[in-house]
Amino acid sequence: MNEQIQLIAARIKELREIAGISAESFANELNTDKEVLLEYENGKSDIPVGFLYKVAHRFNLELSALLRGDEPKLHVYSVTRKDKGLNVDRRKQYKYESLASNFIHKKAEPFIVTVEPDAPLESNNHPGQEFNYVLEGTLMIVVDGHEIILNMGDSIYFDSGYQHAMKALNNQSSKFLAVIV
Repeated sequence: MNEQIQLIAARIKELREIAGISAESFANELNTDKEVLLEYENGKSDIPVGFLYKVAHRFNLELSALLRGDEPKLHVYSVTRKDKGLNVDRRKQYKYESLASNFIHKKAEPFIVTVEPDAPLESNNHPGQEFNYVLEGTLMIVVDGHEIILNMGDSIYFDSGYQHAMKALNNQSSKFLAVIV
């Protein structure tokens, strides 16, 4: 696994250990298997953003603090220039670009997400709600077993506690704005 995954994995394990929580207890709390948690903590598996969001929420951290290892500082406003957001290289099938990584006490996590056409459809879930607005391409989103096709300019808002996954269609990448609330 790449260096960024190793660093994030170490942060997760350290947070759990400092809190005095067993791996089994933490896995149960996050609704995952202990073996999966240990793979994440050892940097042996890609860590889904939904899982990272749950960990950050559990320890009352900004997601960017878990990703980068430092706390955001800005509290009045934060500007992210085109293609200059914090890259969150988490999973092979999705490329995330955080659009507000330096803003402290965010009430939402905005990302530009790119999905490649050959990426497998893998479900995840996380606390809260999610808004997706398609910027490029055609995107199939599956929410709680319902398949929805979104074209450029279409959007969806859903309860992200339900299993959901995205897939780019028509042999083209799809890019969308995702806001996790």
